[in-house]
Amino acid sequence: MKLEKSKLTGNKTVQISGSKSISNRLLILESLFSNIKIGNLSNSQDTQLLKKALSENTDVVDIHHAGTAMRFLTSYYSIQEGKTTVLTGSGRMKERPIKNLVNALQDLGVEIEYLENEGFPPLKIIGRKITQTSVRVPANISSQFITSLLLIAGKLENGLEIHLVGEVTSRSYIEMTLDILTKFGIKSSFEGNIIKVEPFNPEHNSEAVHYEVESDWSSASYFYSICALGRETIRLKSFYKESTQGDSTIANIYEKFFGITTTFNEDEHQLTLEPQPNFVFPEKIVLDMNNCPDIAQTLCVTAAALKIPFEISGLGTLRVKETDRLLALYNELKKLGTETEITDLTIDSVSFGDPEENISIKTYQDHRMAMSFAPFCLIKELNIEEENVVEKSYPMFWEDLESILTH
Repeated sequence: MKLEKSKLTGNKTVQISGSKSISNRLLILESLFSNIKIGNLSNSQDTQLLKKALSENTDVVDIHHAGTAMRFLTSYYSIQEGKTTVLTGSGRMKERPIKNLVNALQDLGVEIEYLENEGFPPLKIIGRKITQTSVRVPANISSQFITSLLLIAGKLENGLEIHLVGEVTSRSYIEMTLDILTKFGIKSSFEGNIIKVEPFNPEHNSEAVHYEVESDWSSASYFYSICALGRETIRLKSFYKESTQGDSTIANIYEKFFGITTTFNEDEHQLTLEPQPNFVFPEKIVLDMNNCPDIAQTLCVTAAALKIPFEISGLGTLRVKETDRLLALYNELKKLGTETEITDLTIDSVSFGDPEENISIKTYQDHRMAMSFAPFCLIKELNIEEENVVEKSYPMFWEDLESILTH
């Protein structure tokens, strides 16, 4: 997709679909418990794939590129007593590690077999009743592994106690899950490195609970980038000031480093992004993004476009996402004229030069690569390869982007 060099049109409003992270958690809970009604469900491909898998009673489930679905369904099928399920996905999905989650479920007594490579999908899962009450898992693994266990914990007759070993990664996502469980009457606690979830009591929670899904803060991040580069006001719906989404920290990050003030209209669940006039950009951005790694690509592109040096740490999980996101950033930022150094945990800028004459951004089958680089069209025209990858999380992205730009 060719994006012409554009200008941002001020005072436009964008309605973003429901959070993929929240929607996917709710779909698992809806399938396990009968007291949940969901509104503003995400229209992302990942969410639709998960919804389809949960609605079909098949022995082989293919979730394609949907990493969240792979992790959540691994635990979900583990407690479907007497049912054997083969859970598989795309070629890239078969390269994404799942051993820590499988180990935890095996420790709880579930029978799971690797059908191809040890530690990776596809999996053969034989569902059974879990009676054990405690499990230990590494704390620095993907928070989705831990959330996967938490989502089934209330269904276990004895509940579940999870001991996190080491330093916790993406703690905010775990807390989001626990907040959702609380809203549906599932009691839990998170003290130190121990999470306890009590079994769900249907007698105390007989009434259906309606949950209106907040719009996705990860998707909002691209509009913060657009606002930072275009220096015009943007309005976004539907968001809450007291959000449980970890990526809502984007508001604080972009105010501090790029001068974008966020104002909430709580009556309309709308936020206004407004650039501060005469804002003085920092000499350098130094930031630990351990709790919000999904917005690191957005931040790096914004900083590169404005030629602000950056040192970003806490990015260990980016190596095992839809692609190796750190390597992808290293490769594609070069095309914008930004040289970087990467390690397993960090990305640092080295120098800034002129962008290539004809920029064509590879997306590596990664939706966030496409959307995080798109705002650069406010600096120079560029091409985004395989633009349809955005369907994974934000199918309407290109239409929404076009609605706020002039060429």
